[in-house]
Amino acid sequence: MISTKGRYALRVMLDLAQQEEGSPVSLRSIAQRQGISKKYLEIIVKALVTHRLISGESGKGGGYKLSRNKEDYTVGEIIEAAEGPLVPVACLMENAQACPRAKECMTLPFWIEYGKLTHDFLFSKKLTDLLS
Repeated sequence: MISTKGRYALRVMLDLAQQEEGSPVSLRSIAQRQGISKKYLEIIVKALVTHRLISGESGKGGGYKLSRNKEDYTVGEIIEAAEGPLVPVACLMENAQACPRAKECMTLPFWIEYGKLTHDFLFSKKLTDLLS
């Protein structure tokens, strides 16, 4: 399940993509437009900055802006920046401990296929697909 962090991160990115390109947008204005608390948005934009999806400028006239062209973002990378890896079960996490039941697990192929379908879908959708 995608939490509010992932959903709101996507809304922040869409909001920034709709603003004048190259101009920083204040967190306050995003919070007002999106109806999300500024305090919660601070956590979300920190993750987006850490993953270099957006950049921040301090001071008067400062704010946040996209780091790349809006056409270059996928929904998957935005959600993963906020949520972490999008895997359906813990045993498929990168660097997960080897599961002692993996060879006999009848559900593992299902989870692998489900994870691939989800990944491929989210990473095939561009931020701009949601703008149209």
